[in-house]
Amino acid sequence: MYCGINGLALWPVAILAILYPIFLITISTNIRWNVFVKGFHHQKDHPKKEVCLTFDDGPTEITPKILNLLDKYDAKACFFCIGTQMEKHPEVVRQIIENGHIIGNHTYSHTRKMGFLSSKSLAREIDACDIIANDISGLKLYFFRPPFGIINPKTKRALQNTGHHVIGWNLRTYDAILNDETKILNRVKRKLKPGDVILLHDNKEQTARILEQLLMHLQANEYQAIRPDQLFRIHAYI
Repeated sequence: MYCGINGLALWPVAILAILYPIFLITISTNIRWNVFVKGFHHQKDHPKKEVCLTFDDGPTEITPKILNLLDKYDAKACFFCIGTQMEKHPEVVRQIIENGHIIGNHTYSHTRKMGFLSSKSLAREIDACDIIANDISGLKLYFFRPPFGIINPKTKRALQNTGHHVIGWNLRTYDAILNDETKILNRVKRKLKPGDVILLHDNKEQTARILEQLLMHLQANEYQAIRPDQLFRIHAYI
């Protein structure tokens, strides 16, 4: 059926209008594709049995449990902290750093509207988180992980202004979504390989239980958990 001006078919335009938003959402939420911003997601063909453990959405009252486990198994990690959470738990931020781990920027509020923020609003979110981290630790953060892994053209413009490195992941545990701890752990064990960057959350009670089992597995298989700055050989702080 034809409609429109001079009998031209408009259905191809309609299909494109429907598919384009789907396409944009798909590429914006797949941080590993490096479509808009080049990030660090894993170290391909890494020669050593080393992986990175990264924790999002803290610090919380659960974070000290995570820190104790990391210390117990001589593992290091990176914590991508939310500004509002750092305001609530400044002592935990200091403990993270004192224990030899690093912190990164996970925006000030971790708003669910992240994908709809303007580049200026996102830059303000990043800057506000940086200021809080600096007030607590004296450090200027260089690493940034976007909430929900959303990277779009507005994220690109914001990061051009702030100058942060994007640290993504290539092995997601789904600990923030799934409740089956055995399923989560088995998935990680099955996919684990040298150079992986593993995504976890230190605002979930079950993550502490999963983490100990994961650390035992790493130790049994002679893996070492190191920080992203060590894996990628880049600076975590400016």
